[in-house]
Amino acid sequence: MAGLALLCGGCSGGILDPAGPIGGAERKILLDALAIMLAIVIPTIVATLAVAWWYRASNKRARYRPNFVYSGRLELIIWSIPALVIFFLGGIAWIGSHRLDPAQPIPAARHQPVEIEVVALDWKWLFIYPQQGIAAVNRMVVPADTPLRLRITSATVLNVFFVPRLGTMIYAMYGMSSSLNLQADQLGSYLGEAAHFNGDGFSDMRFDVQTLAPAQFNAWVQDVRGSVNGRSLDADSYRLLLRQSQNVPPYFYRSVQPGLFEAILHQQLPPGEGPQTGRPGSDVRFKRE
Repeated sequence: MAGLALLCGGCSGGILDPAGPIGGAERKILLDALAIMLAIVIPTIVATLAVAWWYRASNKRARYRPNFVYSGRLELIIWSIPALVIFFLGGIAWIGSHRLDPAQPIPAARHQPVEIEVVALDWKWLFIYPQQGIAAVNRMVVPADTPLRLRITSATVLNVFFVPRLGTMIYAMYGMSSSLNLQADQLGSYLGEAAHFNGDGFSDMRFDVQTLAPAQFNAWVQDVRGSVNGRSLDADSYRLLLRQSQNVPPYFYRSVQPGLFEAILHQQLPPGEGPQTGRPGSDVRFKRE
């Protein structure tokens, strides 16, 4: 029991401890697939142990049949069970991939969806709130029980956006936009990360997802807008943001130049440097196609 408790404790804070409907549905698919596959694994293990025990050297009742080559019943069992498993797994994958299409909007229940534009940089994340006119670096603040509509791109090399407790990792690609719909139902702070190696700062390219009550989220937006020491995000400050940096603490922009995300997406602004190659100090860099 202690070992089982330890294993279950290790699942907290990850994909098996979802905080939203998308993560919960993905966990259900994972557990259903595991249960179906155990229909082969458990009987195979039991049969292996049973055969080894029955045909032990001390069992005189076991018949040695060196000329045995075929049994229709055994062939039926051996092939029908894996075929059924593949059929069920394929059905789960087919249905789940359509129901959990990342671009499929989550029906708005009590609150209107919040739009967030996400840009992967070296080595940090930029979150732009076009409806609120603010932005944040390495922290995504969202209201609870509210659908989130994310548009994701990269200003540098290929990356992957992933919040394990909310579900669905998705590519962030230079010059392209990915759509992702998520929702957080529980108040708290969740880990977000870059799930694709992208250079020296990859290991620390993380961000926080902070979930607030809707009223608290609105108050946070007003605080960011009214910050005396807040920065403004425009084309010039974005160029400064493109510089490579690691372990960047979260900070916010009280205003954002309209259409900035579209300018980044359509390559109207310069790209990031990309990861360096060779020894430290080398000027050789990856080239984009």
